[in-house]
Amino acid sequence: MASTMQRSRKPASAPFRAMALLALVALAGCGVIAEQQPGHLAVHAAHLGALGSAAVLELGLDCRLTGPMQDALDHGIPLTLRIDLRAGRWPSATSVSRRIELRYFPLSRRYQLRELGIDDVRSFTNAASLVAALGSLRIDLPDTFAHLPPATPLRVSAGLDPGALPGALRLPALFEPAWKLAAADVAWSSAAP
Repeated sequence: MASTMQRSRKPASAPFRAMALLALVALAGCGVIAEQQPGHLAVHAAHLGALGSAAVLELGLDCRLTGPMQDALDHGIPLTLRIDLRAGRWPSATSVSRRIELRYFPLSRRYQLRELGIDDVRSFTNAASLVAALGSLRIDLPDTFAHLPPATPLRVSAGLDPGALPGALRLPALFEPAWKLAAADVAWSSAAP
């Protein structure tokens, strides 16, 4: 009778162990899945304005970096956002691209935001302030944008530029969800002068 009871316990405990192991694997996988979620980038404000006789794009971005992006940034790897602005309709559309670099300098413990090709650099003490600064960008534009006819259709898009990453990160940036960071295009019309 004792051997019969042991047999009934073993089969009952084997499925329990399998279920417990499956639950542990699933819980461990939740962290991996959470790290593979794409980042968040959205254009919450876009306005084509003038600064004297020059055109300026006033752009507000909401941004949330993923764990791998934040980790790369915290280790001194710059992240570059590409901003594309198009005025008019194809084929006569006028377009311009600008690149905004987010960077951390470990020795000085400072985060920096700068438009590549421009000397203006904004510096921050923490990553949260750096990301918050994306909410109020002012990007100088070519003269052609200062003389657009009224009601010209405008479209802006923003996203992580995987080509600006170091070689070892370019392939993951193309295929891994954790490296996806792009805003939906926002369209509006230029105002009357």
